[in-house]
Amino acid sequence: MYRVLIVEDDPMVAMIHRQYVAQNPSFIIAGVCDDGEKALHFIESAEVDLLILDVHMPRLSGMELLRRIRDRNYPTEVVMVTAANDVATFEEAFRLGVVDYLVKPFAYDRFQNALKKFLQKRGALEGVTALNQERIDDYLSGTRRVDETSTPKGVQEKTVRALVDFLENAPNEWLAGDAIAEQIKLSSVTVRRYMNHLVAVGVVEYRMDYETGGRPRLLYRIKKDQDGAISPFV
Repeated sequence: MYRVLIVEDDPMVAMIHRQYVAQNPSFIIAGVCDDGEKALHFIESAEVDLLILDVHMPRLSGMELLRRIRDRNYPTEVVMVTAANDVATFEEAFRLGVVDYLVKPFAYDRFQNALKKFLQKRGALEGVTALNQERIDDYLSGTRRVDETSTPKGVQEKTVRALVDFLENAPNEWLAGDAIAEQIKLSSVTVRRYMNHLVAVGVVEYRMDYETGGRPRLLYRIKKDQDGAISPFV
């Protein structure tokens, strides 16, 4: 799972961010900071994959925090979520490489779309040591609008079918991604990407397992209707 740090000084807005992030099984909340200096100290001492960042912050503004992150080459992606709708701030944010820019108030679907852009960019490079044009295009497409209804690029029908068939044979068993990967002979990264897709289209359900003795993990199983029957997968 990717670790998310929320940087927002309004407690109500920060709570909404937490709830929205929690709806996506690819992410876990690493922390919440109510000013930019606290966020910088957090990033210096802990792994953070994605920052949900406001612009207008006490002690250290969101834009100054973003500049310092880039100056220090921290590998942290940033989604700006802010009331700042001026052109200068927007342009500078994108020059500094933000994944997306949301203006408050925003809709739930638009927030989830920003998370999907992050996943698309990260997924295009995971496990890759050399780039071809297709991989580069996949990565760059993460900054463009994500089609909510389309099958993600790189998702193969044969692999989807193999995963669904495997899960249908264990309908009452919650399985970790690593266990699925071992049985299907795929990488854990690939299984996670396909599980995200199957959860999004309503074929698979998930829950969080906190009884690991360490970092929580996601467990998956095939989704069933109210009568306990497995819906046919077309």
